[in-house]
Amino acid sequence: MAKKSMVNRDLKRAKLIKRHAGKRADLKKIIASTDASYEDKLAAAAKLQKLPRDSSASRLRTRCALTGRPRAVYVKFGLSRSKLREATMRGDVPGLRKASW
Repeated sequence: MAKKSMVNRDLKRAKLIKRHAGKRADLKKIIASTDASYEDKLAAAAKLQKLPRDSSASRLRTRCALTGRPRAVYVKFGLSRSKLREATMRGDVPGLRKASW
């Protein structure tokens, strides 16, 4: 089980990302634009830097939905490898089964 503080920190980051997503996208569009002037691009970059650091999507960590484990998480299922294996053995995941050959 992961520390509650780390899980809560990631939840807080997810809320910030959601709140600032539109603003970040607009500013990045201005920065990448070929039509915008150099001054506009500088102003957009400055505004982007003033946004909270945790509002960047790359700072979000994928975590297991059951345990909060940050590593070996299958995005498709939202579970870590150990919990996915347990769920597979119980038959909770349709289409998955333990390999045997």
